[in-house]
Amino acid sequence: MHLVIFIGYHRKDSFCHNGIVKTISETCKTYEKVKCTVVDLYDDEFHAAFHAEKNKELLIHYKKLITDATHLVFVSPVWWFRCTSMLEGFFDQIFAPGFAYDFRKITKTYGMPVPLLKHKRVLTYLTHGAPAFPVYTLYLNSVWGRLQLGVFSFVFGWFRPKFRQFFSVPFCSDKRRASYLKTVKKDIEKEVEKYFEYDWFT
Repeated sequence: MHLVIFIGYHRKDSFCHNGIVKTISETCKTYEKVKCTVVDLYDDEFHAAFHAEKNKELLIHYKKLITDATHLVFVSPVWWFRCTSMLEGFFDQIFAPGFAYDFRKITKTYGMPVPLLKHKRVLTYLTHGAPAFPVYTLYLNSVWGRLQLGVFSFVFGWFRPKFRQFFSVPFCSDKRRASYLKTVKKDIEKEVEKYFEYDWFT
């Protein structure tokens, strides 16, 4: 089992880095047969705006990581109801036709996206400064809808990625943040358990 985490956030002391990514990494270390690779787009000096030459080697490297991975994890704070520009730039350049999806022709003018990475297990962790109520009601959970329907459905298939959204992160209690991390830990433990469920046959 190889789990690859992608994060595009500059603050290393953040809940995303020092909480979620750290929890996932440390949980993976407790299993002998689980490998965890953390990809920090800032550390890699990835260019969010398309830059063919500067990103060339990184794009090859990232595609190989994704190809070899069994599990993909995306971690990001929510900015203006989307992921960070770094992670969004990653999606733009990695989730390209021919690697992440293709189109199946339906009519002369219409086609249907065919996911090429639907065999991957995907987990996404988003942190909000806002509380849950306005995000779910006033804004109709638009960050989830856009990612799930407008990005991941093309690449991984309809509603296959698991989503977790953690709300009021900068303002909630330490107890609440600890409960968020407990959820993250349980998610990874369940993924490991599911992956090795039939391991005793081999």
